[in-house]
Amino acid sequence: MKTKNYSNKGLAKDFDFDHFIFGKTPTDHMLVMEYSEGKWGAAEIAPFGPLNLSPFTLGLHYGQLVFEGIKAFRSVSGQVSIFRPRTHLERMNHSLERMCMPTIDVEVVLAGLKELVATDQKWVPLREKNDIALYIRPLVVATEARLGVKISSEYKLLIMCTPIRKYYTKPLKVKLERQFVRAAQGGVGFVKCAGNYGGAFYPTFLAQQQGFDQVIWTDASTHTYLEESGTMNIAIYFDGKLITPIGGDSVLKGVTLDSVLQLAVDHNVEVEQRPIAYTELLEYLKGRRRVEIFGVGTVAVVAPISHIEIEGIEYTSYVGGDGFMYQLESWLSDIRLGRTNDDHNWNYYVD
Repeated sequence: MKTKNYSNKGLAKDFDFDHFIFGKTPTDHMLVMEYSEGKWGAAEIAPFGPLNLSPFTLGLHYGQLVFEGIKAFRSVSGQVSIFRPRTHLERMNHSLERMCMPTIDVEVVLAGLKELVATDQKWVPLREKNDIALYIRPLVVATEARLGVKISSEYKLLIMCTPIRKYYTKPLKVKLERQFVRAAQGGVGFVKCAGNYGGAFYPTFLAQQQGFDQVIWTDASTHTYLEESGTMNIAIYFDGKLITPIGGDSVLKGVTLDSVLQLAVDHNVEVEQRPIAYTELLEYLKGRRRVEIFGVGTVAVVAPISHIEIEGIEYTSYVGGDGFMYQLESWLSDIRLGRTNDDHNWNYYVD
């Protein structure tokens, strides 16, 4: 592992952790690996800075770009841990395979990630509120300089970091999307690739123009079954059960979702992973019984949904402080911050 000279630009000691916008300020370093002649080279920790890419770079033209989102936390003991990094990197390999890109050696990249976070761990301050985490963005992009619709022969792996706090500060208002399509069976909906997000911008923009924060996507064939929402998976808590859709290869398999489902099972809560028709959700909402709808994701963690529009009619769901979704969030936070035992070995300590 190579480490270049330390950069003095943007040091954590000069950063205002009480007032910042997520995603605008990088930490001091990034990890870089390059792929050529059929193999990955050595990882290097370098100062964060611009990339030198040709305008002919294939990844800029034909969409071979995949990424992940991971978080690191400072525990109450002062240690820094990365949450389920192997699972994220294994999921990245599934994305790379589908996009016809070279897979990574998970253990090699994990070692580099550990060193990167250890090097920049001052960006994860020990605070009374423990409300700051480190968002980690691994990314692989095709870098061969050539115009032509072909599989690239050269790639670059980058891992960069930025501080993050609670992403959604209030309950969300969403719209059930039954016109536009995010992904179809047989496509790349389960892949964390750039095109999935670019293709979702326009329908989401239209919904935001109408006063919504996000859309909930439905299946491409019938627009009947719930899939996911923006950057989040969807979950419903109703009548003592935690329910979440199964979307096959049209929905990203969420690591945070998998975590909260496991925590629910650990606490003897019934969990159902199955197709959910929007008409079933309508029955719950029309019955005026207590229904919790919420998003689950790396960035969002647990995001309460207070209003949902279905076929032009707006319904409310429960977001009271005693909601089960907050209990899930609390259980997850306690493990990440070392307040309770990590029985599933999800925390990967770096120091």
